[in-house]
Amino acid sequence: MGLKTCGGDGKIEKWKNSSTVITRSKMKIWMVRATTTVLLWTCVVQLTALGELWGPRVLKGWPSCFTPPSSPSSSSASSSVSSTTSSNSNPLLAVKLSSLPAKLPLPPKRVYKNNGYLMVSANGGLNQMRAAICDMVTIARYLNVTLIVPELDKTSFWADPSEFQDIFDVDHFISSLRDEVRILKELPPRLKRRVEQGMFYSMPPISWSNISYYLEQILPLIKKYKIVHLNKTDARLANNGLPLEIQKLRCRVNYNALRFTTQIEDLGRRVIRILRQNGQFLVLHLRYEMDMLAFSGCTQGCNDKEVEELTRMRYAYPWWKEKEINSDLKRTEGLCPLTPEETALTLRALEIDPNIQIYIAAGEIYGGERRMESLAASYPNLVRKETLLRQSDLRFFQNHSSQMAALDYLVSMESDIFVPTYDGNMAKVVEGHRRFLGFKKTVLLDRKHLVFLIDQYNSGTLDWNEFSSSVKLVHSKRMGNPTRRVVISDRPKEEDFFYANPEECLQLPDSM
Repeated sequence: MGLKTCGGDGKIEKWKNSSTVITRSKMKIWMVRATTTVLLWTCVVQLTALGELWGPRVLKGWPSCFTPPSSPSSSSASSSVSSTTSSNSNPLLAVKLSSLPAKLPLPPKRVYKNNGYLMVSANGGLNQMRAAICDMVTIARYLNVTLIVPELDKTSFWADPSEFQDIFDVDHFISSLRDEVRILKELPPRLKRRVEQGMFYSMPPISWSNISYYLEQILPLIKKYKIVHLNKTDARLANNGLPLEIQKLRCRVNYNALRFTTQIEDLGRRVIRILRQNGQFLVLHLRYEMDMLAFSGCTQGCNDKEVEELTRMRYAYPWWKEKEINSDLKRTEGLCPLTPEETALTLRALEIDPNIQIYIAAGEIYGGERRMESLAASYPNLVRKETLLRQSDLRFFQNHSSQMAALDYLVSMESDIFVPTYDGNMAKVVEGHRRFLGFKKTVLLDRKHLVFLIDQYNSGTLDWNEFSSSVKLVHSKRMGNPTRRVVISDRPKEEDFFYANPEECLQLPDSM
């Protein structure tokens, strides 16, 4: 045994050396393959991210997540309102936002010298604040500052205590815009202490301002004080006369970055599913709540006790500046929301199918069932979120008007027809969003013509056929069709709101 061992030493040594060489060769090959795989995978991820960011920009769009895929076109529930805009729709834009992918590769962060910090307090209801947030993000981007997640209004009529993250997906908001602007949930500790000590500058910016105002007036203040707080944000950026990239960024924030929380979106999808099980549905934004009537001074159809109650309420809120109001005059000028009775006549005149489901997107209707009788008689399939969902489903939303409004917003996006009875903030923002989704049918009521025709019909001057034909004629081109914004440079409050018709972000016919 010993001789065999000694005699075989040379062979064993050679075998060991050979085995070591083979092992090292195999390890080298394995290392090359592993390194190549990692490099290729890294390239794929980077190219995907860059493609999301730059590819659509080359085509003058924005990230593919907000160039929606096609969805079935909406059809009308009536013969007169069935002249749909589907022929004008871009099939790439007709989409349900809820169908967008939950996760996309994050765009690379934009690197820039930070000029300071911008704090903003949004004021008003949900949709007024939504539009304002879009403006503030855009302003922060072009001032090269860091934006702190906006504070929502908690002191208005609705007294909603909701924070930004209670309504919007705050992490998505921050990450989806990181290639444009740095957004923080709160100030760094050192700066937070300065704010607590009152060492910052607070002011309301001038309404309808151009971007040059912010560059020349607000930016120097930010550089001086490091922290500036804008305490009013409604309509503080002009509708028109802005560079294309600014308008496109406003759209990007509105239609991509401002995503509702999962809880709100899930509940919204459930409402839509319930409605879809029974066919088509129309969303009626019946703006006939107590606050609207008190603010506007419109009391058509109200009794003396109700008129007195609304007047007291108007005087109780000092920020509602107009106190003495002639209700009849405002109504004839088309400045009042339609009453439920006027709305019923209008829908019938437009030959909306009486069997269609009508989802009431609104708060409590002033006057209750008494004022809803004629509408319910003409359209018996009236529903609300409160009637479609269990009370337990809405328990977290009670006393949170903005979260309730967010549910109505989601349902309004998916409806076959959207009809607002007043051109308030929700009506305008939803109108623009539906245009972005492929010019979905939105009946834009001409209230001045309508009240004139309704009064003629009620007085017997017009018979039903004449009344109906006139109403349909007036609204034949008011169905959310592609149009240009009306620009009134010296009266911006009277011109078309950017968010009602963001034409810079839409695919309009070449002839326009």
